[in-house]
Amino acid sequence: MSRGNRWARSLILLVILPHLCIEIYCSKPDPFAAKKKRMSEKVRQMFYHGYDNYMMHAFPHDELKPLTKTFTNSLSELGNLKLEHLSEKYNGSALTLIESLSSLAILGNHTEFEKGVLWLSENLTFDVDARVNLFECNIRVLGGLVSAHILATDSTNRLTKGTYKSQLLNLATELGERFLPAFNTPTGLPYAWINLKYGVMENETTETSTSGCGSLILEMGALSRLTGDPRFEFAALRALRKLWSMRSSLNLLGTILDVETGEWIEYSSGIGAGVDSFYEYVLKAHLLFGREEMWRMFQLAYIAVQKYFRYGTWYHDSDMRTGRATYWQLTSLQAFWPGLQVLVGDVTAANSSHREFYHVWQKFGLLPERYLLDHQMVHPTERYYPLRPELSESTFYLYQATKDPWYLEVGEAIVDSLNLHTRVEGGFASVRDVTTMELEDHQHSFFLSET
Repeated sequence: MSRGNRWARSLILLVILPHLCIEIYCSKPDPFAAKKKRMSEKVRQMFYHGYDNYMMHAFPHDELKPLTKTFTNSLSELGNLKLEHLSEKYNGSALTLIESLSSLAILGNHTEFEKGVLWLSENLTFDVDARVNLFECNIRVLGGLVSAHILATDSTNRLTKGTYKSQLLNLATELGERFLPAFNTPTGLPYAWINLKYGVMENETTETSTSGCGSLILEMGALSRLTGDPRFEFAALRALRKLWSMRSSLNLLGTILDVETGEWIEYSSGIGAGVDSFYEYVLKAHLLFGREEMWRMFQLAYIAVQKYFRYGTWYHDSDMRTGRATYWQLTSLQAFWPGLQVLVGDVTAANSSHREFYHVWQKFGLLPERYLLDHQMVHPTERYYPLRPELSESTFYLYQATKDPWYLEVGEAIVDSLNLHTRVEGGFASVRDVTTMELEDHQHSFFLSET
């Protein structure tokens, strides 16, 4: 089968599978139908509470500050939760709107989706003096534009009534072209930071993470398939292949590396921050593009994780060279792992690991950024919860795979916790410390698109 046919097949499956599942399960009475409807409406109201406050107090800037009902132009500091060095020359790119477009489409709000698409078409530019994190800008901005373009051109949605002329795809292409200079390194591994206007800055750091250079293939690959321009997929694929060639004899990758020398800087590794999305992207690249190379890569990596990181029902970090445990910790970013295990068919293992994350959530009411397993305590300096989506996502995958009503209970508990601890008059606030529930004046853009 040709590459183009595989791409078309993947998109068709993504569109029709939900409808097939609905038909199958609608043939039987659903004893939880009333509960699902009630919870669905609660989540819908939560979305609009965050979205309406963003549009009222922060748009067209990047993100909402819900406690003070103001804004932050945070695209230039994504990846740094402290937002320490915001550029005075940069005034925002409507980041939260870009990320929210797909949610608006899923919620059936055609009018607001159209308004957002048209505003971005007429006002958004990437010719801005802003130094951005390549990984964060890729998954949030490029991913948001490509996703919204696919939804806008889906004939079953009729979202834009003839007014859409691929403007979002054009913007995505412009952004993708501004990414390409980051890949001009001796190794093909991209710089972690790039200025959208001027490219790679002089004396730019050469350090990046495994996630940073191994989690670009989905968005940039999709951009190439949609435009017919192979440069984006080629750059991302070259970087991913180079990264994989740097694995140890145990098929493990480190966490931090140098893009110019191709040498590892941090040998400790795990399934959390700095590595997490590498595993996600190689599997999903196989599912979306039909790349058998990605499947072989994922199989070897997954087996290595289960052998060297897994300890009972949870996962610690290990040295990529020896497999010996380094850090005994559970981090909030690891909570994506059960969802990934569902996609690969390892549902029993997914259920076990999910319960460990949910146990910690129950202990505090939210999931702290880092929990020390060997001491059974939250990390002294990483007590925050920035409205992350990973546990919600894994809960959703496990319910879809098993139809076990227990996961509905977990979903309801997560929703109730978010409303209890993070909802304020001006939106939803991140939590600075889960032991005291002290809030932080920041509603991350991914909250409305992912959580």
